[in-house]
Amino acid sequence: MTADSVPASYGAYAETVADPRFTDWLRERSEPAWSDAITHPFTRELGAGTLDEDAYERYLVQDYAFLEALVGAFGFAVGEAPGIEAKRPLIEFLETVTSTENDYFERSFDALDVPESRRSDPDPSPTTAALLDLLGRAAREGGYAETLAVLVPAEWIYREWATAVATEYGDPDTEPPSDGAGLPFYYAEWIDLHAVPSFVDFVDELRDQLNAVGPECSPRRRRRVEELFRRTVDLEVAFFDEAYGRDPSDGDV
Repeated sequence: MTADSVPASYGAYAETVADPRFTDWLRERSEPAWSDAITHPFTRELGAGTLDEDAYERYLVQDYAFLEALVGAFGFAVGEAPGIEAKRPLIEFLETVTSTENDYFERSFDALDVPESRRSDPDPSPTTAALLDLLGRAAREGGYAETLAVLVPAEWIYREWATAVATEYGDPDTEPPSDGAGLPFYYAEWIDLHAVPSFVDFVDELRDQLNAVGPECSPRRRRRVEELFRRTVDLEVAFFDEAYGRDPSDGDV
């Protein structure tokens, strides 16, 4: 599937499927990059335990550099979310990111002998810088729908690849899902953080919110939401590419 095979407007798309959902339209419009992201060699090698540790270290350092901006974006989303029920899952996710996930990064950096200077003040890679800029502009220049347009694919992609590798290399019906895969903790726990039922459910809740607000946007805003969603997917692919030390697109990120 490619974006050209999917109607360019959500209204036209909704007339072609029995149960139209705004995020399904966005996902289909982001192909083939979406499939590239969720089946990327980086994630498959991580699940198999064959990923080069230098590549993983580069990836973790850059991902941690993105974490503070991600927390800020979710904080903005909490403020914009329509009502307590919509705010609650965002607040709970923030608690996980700032406690459990932050602790994971610290222990992994220790295990991989990452120096303090690279943990706290790394030079952002071109893709990290582009993601930071995209996330900031989505909130500054848009609003709740635009912010969700970046947050939803970022989290949804992680759920999809993590549950896939947990199924292939571990046991997704166990707690944690990677149990039995025999991986170093810094590989196993990264999979588990994104494959556990609580995260799976959170992504569904996040999608539900974008499914609710997206169709209510004006045609112009829907186009902007689509652009942000597709750009995020492209950058997620580039982020995995960069971990191998590649320039994913000759600087065009």
